[in-house]
Amino acid sequence: MGKTIIEKIIRSHSYDETAAGRIVWMDLDVRSARDFGGPNVVKNYEKEYGAAPPADVGKTFFTFDLCAPACSLKYADNQQLCRDFARKHGIRVYDVDAGIGSHVLIEEGLARPGTTVVGTDSHMNILGAVDSFGQGMGDVDIAFAFKTGKTWFEVPESVKVVLTGMPSPAAGAKDLTLFLCRVLGTKKIALRSAEFTGPAAATLSRAGRITLCSMITEMAGIIGFIPKEGGLAADPDAKYADVIEIDVAGLPPQVAVPPSPNTGRPLAEVRGTKIDSGFIGSCTNGRTEDISRAAEVLRGRKVKPGVMLKVVPATRAVYRELLERGILASLFESGAIVINPGCGGCAEGHTGLTGKGETQISTGNRNFPGKQGKGQTYLAGPAVVAASCAAGEIAGPEDL
Repeated sequence: MGKTIIEKIIRSHSYDETAAGRIVWMDLDVRSARDFGGPNVVKNYEKEYGAAPPADVGKTFFTFDLCAPACSLKYADNQQLCRDFARKHGIRVYDVDAGIGSHVLIEEGLARPGTTVVGTDSHMNILGAVDSFGQGMGDVDIAFAFKTGKTWFEVPESVKVVLTGMPSPAAGAKDLTLFLCRVLGTKKIALRSAEFTGPAAATLSRAGRITLCSMITEMAGIIGFIPKEGGLAADPDAKYADVIEIDVAGLPPQVAVPPSPNTGRPLAEVRGTKIDSGFIGSCTNGRTEDISRAAEVLRGRKVKPGVMLKVVPATRAVYRELLERGILASLFESGAIVINPGCGGCAEGHTGLTGKGETQISTGNRNFPGKQGKGQTYLAGPAVVAASCAAGEIAGPEDL
């Protein structure tokens, strides 16, 4: 019987029979830990394995992105603990200047088509965007992966999601993603690997693929893949647990309202909602394409007085490109606050959190209570966030 994409990747890294539902031992091409979870990885490693070296330091990495540079004594201590361990064993650290770890792994060519990658990031499955099997795991599992270079995994079932039609020209990858979050919810692809097909998926840019794959976690899925010409593909006779057809023809811009990313609705239904701040960045929308789109909307305009717009490039490479193209200068002139590469305010513990009573519109992937502070967060694409910050209320570029 033919194999799905996830089955093909795991089979190429395991001597065990690979089929949905089977537990296999899988070799790992990359094992990583970030500044959240990393310190516990080190502590568990040293408790279990003492001073023994990792299986392969050339495949082992630390990435600091959640609180970069450290903005609390706790994070300063945690990062230094990881640095000391890395120096002892010769492990490479992508430090506080590098940016979001999963994005750095893509840029550095460490997460490549057909590879297996694990880390302490719950959105490591974003690597499906480049046909790599990425998975977030707990610190005990990652410590074991550091030492052995492998992990056990239950091969998930696969679901084919067929997108019919094309969204409206005003809708981007984030709008498509928020719509899929609502339609698929947290049950239809839960604990499964999803393969997205159809023209709306096939025409996504790499940044757009990253946006969609970054929110598979919010759909409770294991990972998402977007088959493309010349890339990894399932066999014609591959077995799927389900085939789901979703019509996206004419899809307008979407906004997910608090308190869940699965509450997407057309922009028109929430237009006019007053906001205090906006955030453009995160592993979901921190690429050059995302930030330049926001800059286009704001060009010649100002962020409304009394509103804060925080912009966080995903990586140092993205920051450099924005700098060289004059996009950062344009955002600065519009009144945006540009922060160094990293996760930014997407996660509690870094710059750009919301206060009680504050209403924010964000390109992040989650708007659960407390995720970005005590305020309320709406989720949208970069163009809508930028337009909303210029208007002082939720709006689209056409409203300016």
